[in-house]
Amino acid sequence: MKPSIIVHGGAWDIPRDQEKEHLRGCQKAAYLGHDILERGGSALDAVEAAVVLMEDEPIFDAGRGSVLNQSGQVEMDAIIMDGTTLRSGSVAALRHIRNPVKVARALMDTTPYSMVVGEGALEFALASGFKECSEEDLLVGRELEDYREFVRTGILRTRAVFAGEQRNTVGACAMDREGKVAAATSTGGIPRKIEGRVGDSPIIGCGAYADGRIGAASATGWGEQIMAVMLSKTALDILKECQDPMKSSKRAINILANRVDGFGGVIIIGRKGRVGLCHNTPKMAFSYVEGIKRKTGLEI
Repeated sequence: MKPSIIVHGGAWDIPRDQEKEHLRGCQKAAYLGHDILERGGSALDAVEAAVVLMEDEPIFDAGRGSVLNQSGQVEMDAIIMDGTTLRSGSVAALRHIRNPVKVARALMDTTPYSMVVGEGALEFALASGFKECSEEDLLVGRELEDYREFVRTGILRTRAVFAGEQRNTVGACAMDREGKVAAATSTGGIPRKIEGRVGDSPIIGCGAYADGRIGAASATGWGEQIMAVMLSKTALDILKECQDPMKSSKRAINILANRVDGFGGVIIIGRKGRVGLCHNTPKMAFSYVEGIKRKTGLEI
């Protein structure tokens, strides 16, 4: 099997002056993950490494660069899933840890549990050897200014966020040389969310799903609407029927739009390593390596 990987850096109206950084970050993540696959690494290792890279890039709303909630805190969510075993690990409302997807992987690999949240997630991370960081270590200037605007105006614009403004969850799907698939997703959530709010990203079947018999998917966008249609699982259910990742992603996004008036994007990788993607937001940063084919872009 020729290994393949696809990553996304969020579906929204990415400002022109941020486009190059989004494209660069996605391309670096895809190439890093593909290099791992080319060297015989697993799909799980590839998606984890790709998402970690994007969590470390301050341009993305994940890890360093995450948005602030209404209390001025960074709360992050992440999931990783193994398509062979159907095991997953996820964390929600995690604070003070640089790479939430690593904690999710540790939970999946070392415990019988699938999700930990809030203080429990932080306690698990620290007990597992992860280092605690300060809020300032995760905060970038644009998010502080965004939070100050909310404090000044008190205005929430949840629908507008995904209809045309911001923000950018990250995710990855991969297939390795053995034909095994995996998916991972990570986010800081939506700007000015209430404390403790959890969106689709860490929820199995919503923010990500992987099934070795079908493929893998990762979603991004308006979390409440994505959860309503279980976007990632829905995309794979469609893929099982039509065997075309591009058509499947388009049909899944049509369901998101038509059933719940949702905004977002989804990336897919099929059992043969073919990739698909679709979004109904102005832009979605993505990059993929499909066998020998490589592409990085903002629009399909």
